Amino acid sequence: MEERETTEIRKTSIQNGDATVKRADTRQTTKAPGTVVARRVVYYIGGVIVALLVMRLVLQLLGANEGNGFVDIIYALTTVLILPFYGIFGEPSYGESQLETSTLVAIIVYSLITIGVGKLFTLTRSQA
Repeated sequence: MEERETTEIRKTSIQNGDATVKRADTRQTTKAPGTVVARRVVYYIGGVIVALLVMRLVLQLLGANEGNGFVDIIYALTTVLILPFYGIFGEPSYGESQLETSTLVAIIVYSLITIGVGKLFTLTRSQA
């Protein structure tokens, strides 16, 4: 649901033999309403959060080295996000790798929250 705005820039008349050719140059700009922009921002932020959590889950499953800088950054960024869900289920481990169920629950919950908040911006939109 985007608004289109057309602005006429100039009109020119060109004499070509016996015929006059009229030409108008126009420019179209497209502006998204504020609710669309807000919904896109919510989906973007939620997508980044879920992507970080998925990376954490994969790193945990593969038994990534916690001494690695990249792994440390991912764990540091996502630890705060999974704390509310820590301890709901057991954390099974298989050798070096482990299935961190709190991360799996966090992915589901944050995805649902993102979708729910994004849908709030469409409540007032007419279904035409």
